[in-house]
Amino acid sequence: MRLILGSASPRRRALLAQIGVAPDAVIPAEIDETPRRDETPRLYALRMAVEKAQAIADDAALILSADTIVTVGSRILGKPADAGQAAQFLLLLSGRRHRVTTAVALRLGARLWTRRVETQVKVKRLSDMELSAYLRSGEWRGKAGGYAIQGIFAAFIPEISGSYTNVVGLPLTETANLLTGAGYPVTFEGAPA
Repeated sequence: MRLILGSASPRRRALLAQIGVAPDAVIPAEIDETPRRDETPRLYALRMAVEKAQAIADDAALILSADTIVTVGSRILGKPADAGQAAQFLLLLSGRRHRVTTAVALRLGARLWTRRVETQVKVKRLSDMELSAYLRSGEWRGKAGGYAIQGIFAAFIPEISGSYTNVVGLPLTETANLLTGAGYPVTFEGAPA
């Protein structure tokens, strides 16, 4: 059975490799990612993952897609457009807890399986020096909420409650369960650390 990853994220490919899964193809889905009026963050993430899976036209392959969002209250922090917006996001996260939600969708023809995972993340209060250094690093680019927990920003996160791999971009426990439930072989023979 062929597996198509509907995501351009190198982090998602690396996470899949950890459990011995190598997609046969990577096809980023092109969809409108504008939140709907009065749509909750949780429903938005789920809708994005499902629409990405449905946008890839191959009914004979398993299509795996995901969407990760960072929320403070009901405000969704997407991928910052520039360093100024990244600074705004990071200042909003500084000294607070926030939620990271990843929705995963797996499609085979008309069949669709989904999971949604949430993790609480606490960010320490960032000093001006820490914020400036992080912005200069460029690590915020292309990351929901403007940070990468698996990189430099890990030094600013004293605690999480929930799945670490969810915050990176793909909750592995739930993803492995979806894949095996759909009959896809997950070998759990990933690359050594």
